[in-house]
Amino acid sequence: MQSEKVLKEKYSLLLPHLDEKSARLYLASESISLGRGGISKTAKISGFSRVTLTAGIKELREGDITKTKEKGIRKAGGGRKKAVDKEVGLAEAVLELVKPYTAGDPMNTLLWTSRSTRNLAGELKKAGFNVSYNVVNRILSAEGFSLQGNKKVDEGGFHEDRNAQFEFINNVAIDFVASKDPVISVDCKKKELVGNYKNSGQEWYAKGDAPEVKVYDFVDKGLGKAVPYGVYDTEYNQGWVSIGVNHDTAKFAVSSIRNWWYEMGVELYPNSKRLFITADGGGSNSSRSRLWKTELQLLSNELNMEIVVSHFPPGTSKWNKIEHKMFSYISMNWRAKPLVSLEVIVKLIAGTTTSKGLKIKSKIDTSFYEKGIKITDQELSKINIKQNDFHGEWNYSITPNL
Repeated sequence: MQSEKVLKEKYSLLLPHLDEKSARLYLASESISLGRGGISKTAKISGFSRVTLTAGIKELREGDITKTKEKGIRKAGGGRKKAVDKEVGLAEAVLELVKPYTAGDPMNTLLWTSRSTRNLAGELKKAGFNVSYNVVNRILSAEGFSLQGNKKVDEGGFHEDRNAQFEFINNVAIDFVASKDPVISVDCKKKELVGNYKNSGQEWYAKGDAPEVKVYDFVDKGLGKAVPYGVYDTEYNQGWVSIGVNHDTAKFAVSSIRNWWYEMGVELYPNSKRLFITADGGGSNSSRSRLWKTELQLLSNELNMEIVVSHFPPGTSKWNKIEHKMFSYISMNWRAKPLVSLEVIVKLIAGTTTSKGLKIKSKIDTSFYEKGIKITDQELSKINIKQNDFHGEWNYSITPNL
């Protein structure tokens, strides 16, 4: 195999005598002959980009160069042709520039620059394509690309039984639905500042009529924060949100479930003697919380009902149905609307609907929920709890101990 020094000398002597297309095709053939890594090596020595060489290789492999010169680029027929049809290999060259794997290639000239359509068009012109940024935009759109931001999905951690836990939850839910027993998803939405504060998003307003809000988000001591804890009924597509005014505790969480039952659940499931709750593994409904289990025992006694609980495995809180079936729609409904009072928050939550018939009820809970309540071993031993054979720390049932 020829050394880099020999190749560099050969290219420097030959390339000045070739037009742009001939040089591209010649270097493309060199890349092929060098085998694995040939494109990178040829690009490094010649100064041509990988996109140019890739386009040349495609021309060599898919077309008869001689016939192309004789007959011209366009096929028979009138009318102006699209740039992607006129420029052989243009679409492929665009995709080559935006493919994710090129991000780790040190030869990629766009590695540390914005992949705007103008930058892409500039790089393509260097490769011999006559293209504008508008054409690049149309090609990307046709290939299913769109302008997008970063997406928060990586929560960290991956438990080996994650998928098995989801299958377990699904099987239990199917059993409950089949027997017409309630299946609910619970969680606490993020706390919201109450007052004339900026709320993210945009909404239609007459010109100049957009609400004017406070510049700084300092907590109004008189209004405080709203603590929305939600309960979502997966079968009936209905929800409940208790608006707390102080702390998100396990007692508040179970109180919200209690409110849902008396306000909505008992009417939908009048003969049910068991309830299935799916919840995250942390927060006020943590799988490790003694107070959570103690309060569930009190609720079980009060309703004379078996309460079955399954927690989502670590790093999967975004999979909780309440997040994307209810909370997301609440956020969309109150976007760009200042949450000036608890009453406004309740009305905005209750006014949230979807095309699939989502209905939500909400009420303010003015009770004070103390933080830091400790449950002793003796109190814990009184809980009538049975852990499942499969990850008992995530899956358990609590029955009345009357």
